[in-house]
Amino acid sequence: MSEARVRGTEPIQMPTPHGTFEVRAWRGRDAEHVSLLARGAAWPGEGSDASQPPLVRVHSECATGDVFGSYRCDCGEQLEKALETIQREGGAVIYMRGHEGRGIGLFEKIRAYHLQDLGDDTVEANVHLGLPVDARRYDDAADILRALGMGRVRLMTNNPEKDGALAGLGIEVAEIVPSVIAPRGANRRYLETKREKMAHRLGPSHD
Repeated sequence: MSEARVRGTEPIQMPTPHGTFEVRAWRGRDAEHVSLLARGAAWPGEGSDASQPPLVRVHSECATGDVFGSYRCDCGEQLEKALETIQREGGAVIYMRGHEGRGIGLFEKIRAYHLQDLGDDTVEANVHLGLPVDARRYDDAADILRALGMGRVRLMTNNPEKDGALAGLGIEVAEIVPSVIAPRGANRRYLETKREKMAHRLGPSHD
């Protein structure tokens, strides 16, 4: 396990439409990240289900989805669902900056979108640009979770690569909690490609 290479700020209270979160910024290896923590019913020492590990969403930055509400992906809706659920149950959203476009960056992501407009799927577009299908790393996320005292978590994800990566970095994933968003016409092919080519757990609602 690598030595921790993240540094966090003091926590602040941030009110949102989903409730108030305890927020910290983190300086990592190559980017700055954000953690949003909520103490819900599953939080240790509180509520009737306090023995349950905290619910965690490691969310990859997506300017088009998270900021502008793009329907080309389901990222914005995934983030909103995670904030709502974690505010209720207790846990944290780890917002990973530097993960735009599965790690290729915003410029290359828009180039990949252009190829998708011409017929490529999300995997083919990256390959045709000579880029990795997924270039994300989770070292900073694992270090942030440890710094928050979350070495054992329930992970809110559909991506098997994510839970495998965190487990390989020393985070015990006690449970996978799927986060399925109903497809839209604009993102149905994108979601089907993630299920068929990237083994995402998207379930029958995407059939």
